[in-house]
Amino acid sequence: MNAESLIYTALKDVVPGSHVYPVDLPATVTAATYVTYVQVGGDAVNFLDGGKPSKKNGRFQLNVWAPSDHEAAALARLVEDAMRTIPAQVLGASVSTTDPALDTYGRRQDFSVWFND
Repeated sequence: MNAESLIYTALKDVVPGSHVYPVDLPATVTAATYVTYVQVGGDAVNFLDGGKPSKKNGRFQLNVWAPSDHEAAALARLVEDAMRTIPAQVLGASVSTTDPALDTYGRRQDFSVWFND
């Protein structure tokens, strides 16, 4: 299963209404609480004989958004727990952020995910 499918499957029941999206929130969605994810790198696997690895790695940044800072923090903890079931390695604690234009509060956090190519 690819990384994006693993992430969506892990989070769809944690996020209200299954509002989990790659990269950005679609313009047609008006959900107040949602999660976006984007690949921001990863570890390359290289063999001396030039062989193709059976697994790949991606570093994914997950962004949790909610109407209040308290709700964003609580959802970020649930998302972290759900990501561990993939299993994903947690790469640091979540970082607080806000989006004044949308009047929302957020948390962002990075995870390392190994997946089949």
